[in-house]
Amino acid sequence: MGTALVTGASAGLGLEFAWQLATAHHDVVLVARDTERLERLAGQLSAAAGVRTEVIAADLADRADLDRVAARLAATERPVGLLVNNAGFGPAEPFVDDDVAAQERALDVMVRAVMVLSHSAATAMRSRGRGAILNVGSVAGLMAASTYSAHKAWVQVFTEVLATELAGTGVTATCLRPGLTRTEFHDRAGMDVHAYPQAAWLSSEEVVSRALADVRRGAVLSTPSLRYQTAAGALQVAPRALVRAMNGARRAILDPADEHDA
Repeated sequence: MGTALVTGASAGLGLEFAWQLATAHHDVVLVARDTERLERLAGQLSAAAGVRTEVIAADLADRADLDRVAARLAATERPVGLLVNNAGFGPAEPFVDDDVAAQERALDVMVRAVMVLSHSAATAMRSRGRGAILNVGSVAGLMAASTYSAHKAWVQVFTEVLATELAGTGVTATCLRPGLTRTEFHDRAGMDVHAYPQAAWLSSEEVVSRALADVRRGAVLSTPSLRYQTAAGALQVAPRALVRAMNGARRAILDPADEHDA
């Protein structure tokens, strides 16, 4: 069944990934900042699913903590067969109005951490000839709404590069591109969730289920639901001037990648 490591595991999509992987009989390594919430979750997963759980309390914006998680991915004992790079958050302020340190923190969590952990996992998995990396991107990565969009655009292209480099090795890389999903993410980003129609929202259960199915079949891009597949296709062919103009109506179609200490 193997072991999966999930970042941002204590809430939102990360929590749902942890539950679905555990109930599929995968041992899980749970990474987030909130030790108490992680340990409570670990106990629940062990009791409900009978799997082995590990807790790594880590701030992925801190290089020493990040290196500890990378070391676990490189370990040969109980090797990690699936890495889920889920941790992230939406900066509450526009770039020019925000403190640059807050913007750097977002970059560290959603770009640098994804790169460092993917490198550690890919190296170890390639040597074993099997494994999978799932990076949580967003439909917002196809837009021009905020630095969040820029981070998620990087995640998608990076994952595509990684998938190309790993072709034929037995290791796959998948970028999940959800749209609006009901989690804690939007409250933390200061978004008015009532500004969007009910039909725009996905459940975390369906997003995670689709993502894991796409990982199993080796898909490089995973976009849950026909409506967001259609939206992604339209954004990819639309003139960039039009895409930028859409930002005037709304900051972004943000995804539910949750704050990694949640």
